[in-house]
Amino acid sequence: MDNPAGRPECGGSFPVLGTGMVRGALVWLLTLLLFSAFPNQTLHAVTSTEREYFDIIRSIDLLGEVYQEVAKDYVDRIDSGEMMYAGIDGMLHTLDPYTVFLDEDASKDFGELTSGHYPGIGVSISSLEGKIYVTSTVEGYPASKSGIMVGDRIVSINTKDLGKLSLEEVKDLIKGPAGSAITIRIERQGVPAFSLKLVREEVRVNSVNYSGLIEGIGYIEMKNFGTRAADDLRNAYQALRKEALEKKVPFKGIILDLRNNPGGLLDVAVDVTSLFVRKGSEVVSIKGRLPETSKSYATATSPLDASLPLAILVNSETASAAEIVSGAIQDLDRGVIIGGRSYGKGLVQSVIRISYGHTLKITTAKYYTPSGRLIQKDRDDDDERSPRKVLPGKDKKQAAKVYFTSGRRKVYGGGGITPDIEVADPVLPPYLSELRRRGLLFLFSSGYRSTNSSMPLIPLERKGLMASFGDFIRNRKFMFTMETEQRFNELKASIEQERPERDENREKILAGLKEEIDRIREREIEHESDRVAAALEVEILRHYNERLARRAELDQDPAVKKAVEVLADSHRYSSVLHL
Repeated sequence: MDNPAGRPECGGSFPVLGTGMVRGALVWLLTLLLFSAFPNQTLHAVTSTEREYFDIIRSIDLLGEVYQEVAKDYVDRIDSGEMMYAGIDGMLHTLDPYTVFLDEDASKDFGELTSGHYPGIGVSISSLEGKIYVTSTVEGYPASKSGIMVGDRIVSINTKDLGKLSLEEVKDLIKGPAGSAITIRIERQGVPAFSLKLVREEVRVNSVNYSGLIEGIGYIEMKNFGTRAADDLRNAYQALRKEALEKKVPFKGIILDLRNNPGGLLDVAVDVTSLFVRKGSEVVSIKGRLPETSKSYATATSPLDASLPLAILVNSETASAAEIVSGAIQDLDRGVIIGGRSYGKGLVQSVIRISYGHTLKITTAKYYTPSGRLIQKDRDDDDERSPRKVLPGKDKKQAAKVYFTSGRRKVYGGGGITPDIEVADPVLPPYLSELRRRGLLFLFSSGYRSTNSSMPLIPLERKGLMASFGDFIRNRKFMFTMETEQRFNELKASIEQERPERDENREKILAGLKEEIDRIREREIEHESDRVAAALEVEILRHYNERLARRAELDQDPAVKKAVEVLADSHRYSSVLHL
């Protein structure tokens, strides 16, 4: 029942201080903290901002009072930690989506992400049809060294069956302190199940996902900007230089692939840029509300090569630190940007370690390229990207504003980096996309690997390949449903609901439409057979050698082809950069 007097009922969840005591303590403590945070301010300066300080104190006082009353009087026992986390998340939700609170576990994951280190066995896994499969291994670490292969199914870890566990729960089982043992039970098609006892190591993930020579041009794919990214890039570059020298081919340029790179650390972006531009070149500036958050960053070391032709690949998922590098290279006329407009994430997050192993990431500034372009995209009209607005710009004309590179080329504001040469990312057709989503290419390739011990020569005999794949998906009762067919089924159900009485003429019309949709589906499947076969070849190859599979993908990549074409043509390259 209601308690109008506001007094605690008997049998409360836990003892609490009086509301007045808590409120008084909070006000006193916050006042002390706020004044101690500005020890050098004059009395007049503090007075001029006392309204802001009072609002902060009042808000925290109010939050404490609400928390206190709920803890005392709520009908059920509350989880105080869960309620506090919800309150923190709700408070930060009013800001941009990059200002976030990380609990202890998330803080550890964040630390592993930025450091590039994690304790484990060096394996990537996915859940397909309710089973856990190995999708990749890191060369030189326990999983790879023990012979675990792409396509292997993990059925138990330390005798614990994985049948009912989620993917995240399985990942937690694989993790553990470096030096600790882990026993994994493996099922592989064509051989009896077997167990492997491994010892976890500190796995260092290379920021360079792949590197190789393509027609005398070095290709380097970076997947993040972790603490070692610049070193990884330097090592990859030097290895490619050496390979070209050994093969006695001219080293004609570098392709730096930053597509789908979510970014990372600001100082690492500066270090990466410094590998290609002259010492002392401005890379990025940041501007925040407080004077101490505004700063300009320039390169402090000599480059590997300041004149070698350079192309950077970007797309709509190139973000943050990757955009800093792309924007600096473009503004300094150091290289050609190829692909699609980048994401437009130009906000600086300061990482603050707080009590009990938690972390707070706070947006404190915005990124600007050397020409003055704001990298952050105004997302007022881009709600599908994020449930929250991301510091929308006040100047709606920003999108049309013209800036100039060092060589007086025009570049434009509006957020993100617009490429010098546009090449759209390939769009997967619905049929192939559904095959990938269901993991059918992967599962078929695992079966192929189990019956063919030797790596096949690519291309495969496609007629036989597609016939085998057709049998495979039919046995799994896979049925591709087009969007048109989904709408037809919805229409049919709606008609039958509104007019349930039998109508032969209507049924004849609907049957005719269904037959036509079936014919369209078959034509779509036939039309995409070559792309499905090519994707199958790459997936099969990946089950034998992940590097060779990646190279096969690049041979079909339109942006890579365009970059090779431009870098191989010195006149075209110079023309784009107005050199």
